[in-house]
Amino acid sequence: MSNTNDNRPDAENGASPAETPEAAPAPEEQVRVLAAAVDELRDKFLRAVAETDNVRKRAERDVADARTYGIAGFARDILSVADNLARALGVVTPEQRAGADETLKALLDGVDLTRREMHNALKKHGVRELDPKGEKFDPNFHQAMYEVPDPEVPAGTVVQVVQTGYAIGDRVLRPAMVAVAKGGAKANAPEPAAT
Repeated sequence: MSNTNDNRPDAENGASPAETPEAAPAPEEQVRVLAAAVDELRDKFLRAVAETDNVRKRAERDVADARTYGIAGFARDILSVADNLARALGVVTPEQRAGADETLKALLDGVDLTRREMHNALKKHGVRELDPKGEKFDPNFHQAMYEVPDPEVPAGTVVQVVQTGYAIGDRVLRPAMVAVAKGGAKANAPEPAAT
Protein backbone atom coordinates (compact mmCIF):
# COMPACT_ATOMS: atom_id res chain seq x y z
CA MET A 1 0.00 0.00 0.00
CA SER A 2 1.33 3.34 -0.93
CA ASN A 3 1.24 6.40 1.24
CA THR A 4 -1.36 8.81 -0.12
CA ASN A 5 0.13 11.66 1.84
CA ASP A 6 2.93 11.92 -0.68
CA ASN A 7 0.48 13.13 -3.32
CA ARG A 8 -0.81 16.03 -1.24
CA PRO A 9 0.25 19.63 -1.80
CA ASP A 10 2.95 21.14 0.43
CA ALA A 11 0.41 22.82 2.69
CA GLU A 12 -1.01 19.49 3.56
CA ASN A 13 2.44 17.96 4.03
CA GLY A 14 3.16 20.36 6.90
CA ALA A 15 4.63 23.32 4.98
CA SER A 16 2.92 26.61 5.81
CA PRO A 17 1.87 29.07 3.12
CA ALA A 18 4.27 31.68 4.59
CA GLU A 19 7.15 29.39 3.85
CA THR A 20 6.24 29.17 0.21
CA PRO A 21 8.26 31.60 -1.84
CA GLU A 22 6.24 34.59 -3.07
CA ALA A 23 7.21 36.65 -6.02
CA ALA A 24 9.46 39.50 -4.81
CA PRO A 25 8.52 42.94 -6.13
CA ALA A 26 10.45 44.06 -9.12
CA PRO A 27 13.40 46.37 -8.44
CA GLU A 28 11.64 49.20 -10.28
CA GLU A 29 8.63 48.80 -8.00
CA GLN A 30 10.86 48.84 -4.91
CA VAL A 31 12.55 52.06 -6.13
CA ARG A 32 9.16 53.67 -6.78
CA VAL A 33 7.86 52.74 -3.31
CA LEU A 34 11.04 53.97 -1.62
CA ALA A 35 11.04 57.23 -3.67
CA ALA A 36 7.42 57.85 -2.60
CA ALA A 37 8.38 57.26 1.04
CA VAL A 38 11.33 59.64 0.71
CA ASP A 39 9.08 62.31 -0.86
CA GLU A 40 6.55 61.90 1.95
CA LEU A 41 9.25 62.18 4.63
CA ARG A 42 10.81 65.19 2.88
CA ASP A 43 7.40 66.91 2.80
CA LYS A 44 6.85 66.17 6.51
CA PHE A 45 10.34 67.46 7.30
CA LEU A 46 9.84 70.70 5.34
CA ARG A 47 6.48 71.27 7.00
CA ALA A 48 8.00 70.68 10.44
CA VAL A 49 10.85 73.11 9.69
CA ALA A 50 8.36 75.73 8.46
CA GLU A 51 6.16 75.27 11.53
CA THR A 52 9.19 75.55 13.82
CA ASP A 53 10.22 78.75 12.06
CA ASN A 54 6.69 80.15 12.42
CA VAL A 55 6.65 79.29 16.14
CA ARG A 56 10.04 80.98 16.60
CA LYS A 57 8.87 84.14 14.78
CA ARG A 58 5.63 84.18 16.77
CA ALA A 59 7.56 83.85 20.02
CA GLU A 60 9.92 86.67 19.04
CA ARG A 61 6.92 88.87 18.16
CA ASP A 62 5.24 88.01 21.46
CA VAL A 63 8.41 88.89 23.39
CA ALA A 64 8.71 92.21 21.52
CA ASP A 65 5.04 92.99 22.21
CA ALA A 66 5.49 92.11 25.88
CA ARG A 67 8.45 94.49 26.09
CA THR A 68 6.56 97.27 24.36
CA TYR A 69 3.08 96.82 25.78
CA GLY A 70 3.78 95.05 29.07
CA ILE A 71 3.41 98.23 31.08
CA ALA A 72 0.25 99.37 29.29
CA GLY A 73 -2.07 98.52 32.19
CA PHE A 74 0.19 100.16 34.75
CA ALA A 75 0.72 103.21 32.53
CA ARG A 76 -3.04 103.56 32.00
CA ASP A 77 -3.53 103.59 35.79
CA ILE A 78 -0.77 106.19 36.28
CA LEU A 79 -2.35 108.58 33.76
CA SER A 80 -5.03 109.61 36.26
CA VAL A 81 -2.28 110.50 38.74
CA ALA A 82 -0.55 112.64 36.09
CA ASP A 83 -3.90 114.31 35.31
CA ASN A 84 -4.47 115.11 38.98
CA LEU A 85 -1.02 116.64 39.33
CA ALA A 86 -1.67 118.82 36.26
CA ARG A 87 -5.08 119.84 37.65
CA ALA A 88 -3.51 120.74 40.99
CA LEU A 89 -1.03 123.02 39.24
CA GLY A 90 -3.75 124.43 36.97
CA VAL A 91 -5.86 125.85 39.79
CA VAL A 92 -3.09 128.21 40.86
CA THR A 93 -2.90 131.23 38.55
CA PRO A 94 0.47 132.80 37.71
CA GLU A 95 -0.55 135.88 39.76
CA GLN A 96 -1.35 133.72 42.79
CA ARG A 97 1.93 131.89 42.39
CA ALA A 98 3.91 135.14 42.18
CA GLY A 99 2.24 136.45 45.36
CA ALA A 100 2.55 133.19 47.30
CA ASP A 101 4.83 132.76 50.29
CA GLU A 102 7.97 130.63 50.02
CA THR A 103 6.35 127.52 51.52
CA LEU A 104 3.53 127.49 48.95
CA LYS A 105 6.01 128.17 46.12
CA ALA A 106 8.15 125.24 47.28
CA LEU A 107 5.05 123.02 47.40
CA LEU A 108 4.02 124.03 43.88
CA ASP A 109 7.55 123.51 42.60
CA GLY A 110 7.57 120.03 44.17
CA VAL A 111 4.25 119.11 42.56
CA ASP A 112 5.48 120.40 39.18
CA LEU A 113 8.75 118.47 39.53
CA THR A 114 6.80 115.30 40.39
CA ARG A 115 4.56 115.79 37.34
CA ARG A 116 7.57 116.28 35.02
CA GLU A 117 9.37 113.23 36.45
CA MET A 118 6.26 111.12 35.96
CA HIS A 119 6.02 112.25 32.33
CA ASN A 120 9.73 111.53 31.82
CA ALA A 121 9.34 108.02 33.27
CA LEU A 122 6.35 107.33 31.02
CA LYS A 123 8.25 108.65 27.98
CA LYS A 124 11.26 106.49 28.89
CA HIS A 125 9.00 103.43 28.67
CA GLY A 126 7.49 104.37 25.30
CA VAL A 127 4.38 106.23 26.43
CA ARG A 128 3.84 109.40 24.43
CA GLU A 129 1.34 112.24 24.73
CA LEU A 130 -1.31 112.83 22.09
CA ASP A 131 -1.76 116.60 21.84
CA PRO A 132 -3.57 117.05 18.52
CA LYS A 133 -4.48 120.76 18.64
CA GLY A 134 -4.58 122.05 15.07
CA GLU A 135 -4.58 118.55 13.55
CA LYS A 136 -7.39 116.88 11.60
CA PHE A 137 -9.71 114.85 13.85
CA ASP A 138 -8.80 111.13 13.84
CA PRO A 139 -11.29 108.84 15.62
CA ASN A 140 -8.52 106.28 16.17
CA PHE A 141 -6.65 108.69 18.46
CA HIS A 142 -9.22 111.33 19.46
CA GLN A 143 -12.59 111.39 21.15
CA ALA A 144 -14.78 114.33 20.12
CA MET A 145 -16.45 115.91 23.14
CA TYR A 146 -18.22 118.75 21.35
CA GLU A 147 -18.13 120.91 18.22
CA VAL A 148 -17.13 124.56 18.11
CA PRO A 149 -18.31 126.89 15.35
CA ASP A 150 -15.10 128.39 13.96
CA PRO A 151 -15.06 129.61 10.34
CA GLU A 152 -11.34 130.38 10.60
CA VAL A 153 -10.24 126.72 10.51
CA PRO A 154 -11.33 123.82 8.28
CA ALA A 155 -14.21 121.72 9.56
CA GLY A 156 -13.01 118.62 11.40
CA THR A 157 -9.92 120.32 12.84
CA VAL A 158 -9.14 119.88 16.54
CA VAL A 159 -9.39 123.36 18.08
CA GLN A 160 -9.15 122.49 21.77
CA VAL A 161 -7.76 119.59 23.79
CA VAL A 162 -9.96 118.95 26.82
CA GLN A 163 -7.82 116.06 28.08
CA THR A 164 -4.46 114.94 26.72
CA GLY A 165 -4.40 111.48 25.24
CA TYR A 166 -1.61 108.91 25.47
CA ALA A 167 -0.32 106.10 23.29
CA ILE A 168 2.26 103.36 23.72
CA GLY A 169 3.85 102.08 20.54
CA ASP A 170 1.07 102.12 17.99
CA ARG A 171 -1.70 101.46 20.54
CA VAL A 172 -3.82 104.12 22.21
CA LEU A 173 -3.84 103.99 26.00
CA ARG A 174 -6.36 106.81 26.22
CA PRO A 175 -7.72 108.88 23.35
CA ALA A 176 -7.33 112.65 23.50
CA MET A 177 -10.65 114.29 24.39
CA VAL A 178 -11.06 117.18 21.98
CA ALA A 179 -13.32 119.92 20.65
CA VAL A 180 -13.67 119.89 16.87
CA ALA A 181 -14.32 122.86 14.57
CA LYS A 182 -17.47 122.96 12.48
CA GLY A 183 -18.68 125.40 9.89
CA GLY A 184 -15.33 126.29 8.32
CA ALA A 185 -14.06 125.24 4.93
CA LYS A 186 -13.91 121.50 4.36
CA ALA A 187 -10.48 120.06 5.09
CA ASN A 188 -8.82 118.84 1.88
CA ALA A 189 -11.97 119.45 -0.14
CA PRO A 190 -11.56 118.62 -3.83
CA GLU A 191 -11.55 121.53 -6.26
CA PRO A 192 -14.76 121.88 -8.30
CA ALA A 193 -14.37 120.99 -11.97
CA ALA A 194 -14.16 123.98 -14.31
CA THR A 195 -17.01 124.18 -16.86
